[in-house]
Amino acid sequence: MSKFLKLLKNIVPLGLGLYLVYYSFANTSEEDRAQIFAAIKQADLKYVFLSLVFGALSHLSRAYRWNFLLKPLGYQPSFFLRTLTVMISYFSNLGIPRSGEVLRATALATYSDVPFQKGFGTIVTERIIDLILLFSFIGFGFLLQRELLLEVIGNPTFNTYSLFWVAGALLLFFVCIRKLKRSQKAWAIKIVDFFNGLWTGMLSVSTMKNKWAFIGHTLFIWLMYLMMFWVVTFALPETSGLSLSAIIPAFIAGGFAMSATNGGIGLYPLAVAAVLQAFDIPYTQALAFGWVMWTGQTLMVVVFGSLSFLLLPIFSKK
Repeated sequence: MSKFLKLLKNIVPLGLGLYLVYYSFANTSEEDRAQIFAAIKQADLKYVFLSLVFGALSHLSRAYRWNFLLKPLGYQPSFFLRTLTVMISYFSNLGIPRSGEVLRATALATYSDVPFQKGFGTIVTERIIDLILLFSFIGFGFLLQRELLLEVIGNPTFNTYSLFWVAGALLLFFVCIRKLKRSQKAWAIKIVDFFNGLWTGMLSVSTMKNKWAFIGHTLFIWLMYLMMFWVVTFALPETSGLSLSAIIPAFIAGGFAMSATNGGIGLYPLAVAAVLQAFDIPYTQALAFGWVMWTGQTLMVVVFGSLSFLLLPIFSKK
């Protein structure tokens, strides 16, 4: 029976990985795939490869930075293990949006001694910090091209009722947790322990010793994101002369597209093309640029993500 379970632990991650590969490509139309192949055919692939190098460096830096949050909690999983879990989280997000964060914490808990709630808490902290960096880019982008960005993201308006709903939900949540803390029931104690662990993981950023190293890696990660976008502009003659005032808004639009759909499938090239068109780039070339950029990074995530699904149970001691 133990051999069967061991075999199952190796087959299930691989099967899930293959399913996500299928799911990613099944959600692109025949016309979309034709545009991808045409774009790759005319692009200078050495710049695409250089973009993949920048992307890989950002992923490795994220895995390395994660240790700064885990160490104050008393855990130090290997860099190799952290890298594999980071890659499967990106891969998982291609199939099921926002599932990668949960899967990353689950994989870390399964193959190391880090409790799920504490690991997930550190990932939430990462996301909050990344959100701050994203808003910094958005602020800079608005300084450069305010009207264009508002047009691309749909001119969002402030909704007072939404704020009241969020505030009410948070208040209800804290009231429920307070009541659960007074309960002696086993299920209530488990819920409170879970949120305590989650909070502990989130607060690890305040107790870390290597704050400057953490900040340095954070800035490096986002610099690599921008570099992997910028370098692909040289892959096509029409986009090779783009200025920073064009690249930053296009980069931001692509970031919104990545959040809106599974890894930006379908939407990423359209969002980027909508910005680049405003800078006199022909629509077909702007769309081709978006497809080259998205395809290169997605293929990297698919390849290394599926390998990580396979390698994680094989090389883990647990």
